[in-house]
Amino acid sequence: MKKPGSLSISGSQILFSISLFGVFINTGVAQQRTVQEKVFPTTISKVWVADLGNGKYKNPVINADYSDPDAVRVGDNYYMISSSFDGVPGLPILHSKDLVNWTLISHALTRQPPFEHFSRTQHGNGVWAPAIRYHDGEYYIYYPDPDFGIYLIKAADPAGKWSEPVLVCPGKGLIDPCPLWDTDGRVYLAHAFAGSRAGIKSIITIKELNKAGNKVLDQGVIVYDGHETDPTLEGPKFYKRNGYYYLFAPAGGVATGWQIVLRSKNLYGPYDRKIVMDQGKTATNGPHQGAWVDTKTGEDWFLHFQDKFAYGRVVHLEPMKWVNDWPVIGTDTDGDGTGEPVTVYKKPDVGKVYPIASPAESDEFNSIRPGLQWQWQANPEGTWSFMNAAAGTLRLYTMKVPDSARNYWDVPNILLQKTPADEFMATTKMKFSSNPKLENEKAGLIMMGQSYAGIAFKSSNNGLSLIYMVCKNAIKGKPETEKELITLKQKEVYFRLKVQKGAVCQFSYSLDGKSYTDAGAAFQAEAGLWIGAKMGLFATRTSQINDSGYADVDWFRIEPLVQNGL
Repeated sequence: MKKPGSLSISGSQILFSISLFGVFINTGVAQQRTVQEKVFPTTISKVWVADLGNGKYKNPVINADYSDPDAVRVGDNYYMISSSFDGVPGLPILHSKDLVNWTLISHALTRQPPFEHFSRTQHGNGVWAPAIRYHDGEYYIYYPDPDFGIYLIKAADPAGKWSEPVLVCPGKGLIDPCPLWDTDGRVYLAHAFAGSRAGIKSIITIKELNKAGNKVLDQGVIVYDGHETDPTLEGPKFYKRNGYYYLFAPAGGVATGWQIVLRSKNLYGPYDRKIVMDQGKTATNGPHQGAWVDTKTGEDWFLHFQDKFAYGRVVHLEPMKWVNDWPVIGTDTDGDGTGEPVTVYKKPDVGKVYPIASPAESDEFNSIRPGLQWQWQANPEGTWSFMNAAAGTLRLYTMKVPDSARNYWDVPNILLQKTPADEFMATTKMKFSSNPKLENEKAGLIMMGQSYAGIAFKSSNNGLSLIYMVCKNAIKGKPETEKELITLKQKEVYFRLKVQKGAVCQFSYSLDGKSYTDAGAAFQAEAGLWIGAKMGLFATRTSQINDSGYADVDWFRIEPLVQNGL
């Protein structure tokens, strides 16, 4: 058991206050509002910090899978959201004061509708690329579900409670929405199409919304067709500046594409096109899809993702400038108007220096709920877990795997988080109390993806053992292989996962928390569907009686790599 008062974070804990009172100008409609002062706890990662401490930063600013980022500035504060697919809670909300140091402060979706549909795993479905805007004293998030349509949720406080989702535009294959409040008071929504559902892609449509922004009024107008020059055009972000309408959009594919900007004096076009950033001679593949934000000091910046495959789509920050009413993103060394991503650059001038911060990673489980970094593979049931704050543990009850489950790819009650760096070590202390009336209860540590591996307790008539499990091509329903490691005489074990460059994973275990023994061969982590590999905790059984066993997780810690035995 950890000592009372031990930190529930991976580094130092800092509290800071914010007062939201300001103007967001990029939508073309100035708004201002005072929001009650908020206090957010912040963490500092032990494995990746973008702030170099010398006035510069390195990319990625978030080395974790916050894909399809969009952001808004209100006063001195930046709020960023990302796609979350079938992870619950969904729509993570991050906060920053300087665009480099980010804190995960909330989720806008506590459960994902339709609720019954998302009670099962829905890999690759759910929340695709969203947009966040601030208008008339409220924060608006428009998010697409490619199987149901475009939803709207709102909040007065981005860290507070968000409204229930309203289906603004029902339909299949409608993705990546972004609103614009025009200077004449009319409201519009730009979006793209998913070919897998709509039967067409690489086009952008603009539709008019009602004044409330919660209902489409027409079928829309296609304003740009990217089939010839910009295949897989999607992810539009809608702005107005100096009398021009702008659509910032990625094209060319998730891992290999480029960033274009479309510009027109007329809402419905015709739009001129320009590539404003591509990989160029850098190592940053597919730099695109994200958000233009500014600072109160007059600087412009662009947040976007880079696909790092098993690690997911990480977040980069690029300088941006305007040349002849065209944005240039990154550094344009040859002056052709197309920028390239930066690796190290001076931090944004936001008027002062703010403390280093990172999204949460480690968890001591001392609170009344798990840390915000954790997500289930489906809408959770109330019986899956219990936060025993008095003991400082997370209790996971063994839940029966669905009858239709072919392997853990189909199991909803797996608690997961993103990988935080290219190299790191995750260690957890777990005590397993199996139900004596049950066999084949399991609880352990897993690296989840289209293929997965894990180390776990397993119960049988002969007592407890440790197993190492691997499932190649889990996405295709392939069976899991299992290797018994040792027979246990104790209920408490330390599990460890070491991740090296290239997402090569080595699981190990310890009976005393000091000396670790490798469990099987190294495992190559794989991405999920539109997400990176995720690591986490699980507790399952294969049969149903009137009670369950349970695993008590004392802590989960992310640290730099060390050699076994240290």
